[in-house]
Amino acid sequence: MTDNNRLAPGDTAPDFTLPDADGNDVSLADYRGRKVVVYFYPAASTPGCTKQACDFRDNLAELNEAGIDVIGISPDKPAKLAKFRDNEALTFPLLSDPEKTTLTAWGAFGEKKMYGKTVQGVIRSTFLVDENGKVEVAQYNVRATGHVAKLRRDLSV
Repeated sequence: MTDNNRLAPGDTAPDFTLPDADGNDVSLADYRGRKVVVYFYPAASTPGCTKQACDFRDNLAELNEAGIDVIGISPDKPAKLAKFRDNEALTFPLLSDPEKTTLTAWGAFGEKKMYGKTVQGVIRSTFLVDENGKVEVAQYNVRATGHVAKLRRDLSV
């Protein structure tokens, strides 16, 4: 695992503008003044990513009440994200980064261990960005299952 490009609390979150599942541009700047969870996942409609997305969906009301929005980002194309959103009744933006520029800028793409081999891929990661665009929480190599509950405990939400 390489740690170059890894974000840490206090860093300015790299800005992005990416298309959502409907092809509409969404920017990190749209969330200034509110906290936002930005999470990166490998692929829509896979078991782990579905579990993680549904956990965020099921906890969204409590997160929103605490002033926290949620954005999911993967390398999937908008059409695949729309199908994923509709199949799982997801109610937060899913953004498409097929060139992996945002994934790379956030340290969420690179070398990782998978089944004992070192491969290049999406590193499942979660960040909390504060109202001013600063990273408050940076978590890499998170588990798909139980992660949202732990995040809520860590944030006292």
